[in-house]
Amino acid sequence: PAVFVVFSFTSIVDLIIALEEDGYISGFVEVYIREGESYLRTAHGIMICYWDGIIHYGLYLAMIVAIDQRKSYRNLGLFWLGSLMMSIIVFLLGNLIGTGGAVGGSALPAPGDRGDIQSLLIPPGFLQPPICPGGFAPKHLPHEEQRKGLYQRPQDMGLVLVLLLTAAFTFFRGMVVLDCPADS
Repeated sequence: PAVFVVFSFTSIVDLIIALEEDGYISGFVEVYIREGESYLRTAHGIMICYWDGIIHYGLYLAMIVAIDQRKSYRNLGLFWLGSLMMSIIVFLLGNLIGTGGAVGGSALPAPGDRGDIQSLLIPPGFLQPPICPGGFAPKHLPHEEQRKGLYQRPQDMGLVLVLLLTAAFTFFRGMVVLDCPADS
C-alpha cells in the first residue's frame, strides 16, 4: 500500500496543477509550471492532469482498500496500468505534434518530469494469475487455449484485427486534431 500512497500524492499534485491552470485555485504551482513544465499548460496536458488527479487517484484509493482488506486488486491494477499507458501515449504524442508542444522551448519533456516514474514500476501483484472463487477451475484453461496458433482462434484474430484498425483510426484522428503538418 505504501507504493500506492506515494502514487496518490502525485495524482493530487496533478489535480492541483489542473485546477490552477483552469483558475479555480491560485498560487500553488505557478512557478513550477512557468519555469519547469510549461507543456502542462496545453489542452492535453491539463486533461491528463485532471484524469490522473481524479480517475487514477480513485483507483489508487480502491487498490489501497483492497490490499487492506486482503482482497485481490488485480483487475483494478490492470485497469490502472492500461489507463496510465494510454495517458502517457497521448501526452507524448501531444507534445511531439501539438501546436503547444514547444511551449517551454523543448518539444519533449525530460524523462521523469511529470513524475511518471510509476509507469516504469509495475507492481508484481498485477502479474499473479487470477484466483478462481471457491476453487472452481474452468473446463478450458486459458494457457492451453493460448498455445494454439492465432489462425486456430478466429475470435481472437478478429479481435486483433479490430483493435489494429481502431488504433490506426484513433492515431490518424489524433494527428488531425493536433494539426499535424503532414499532408496525408
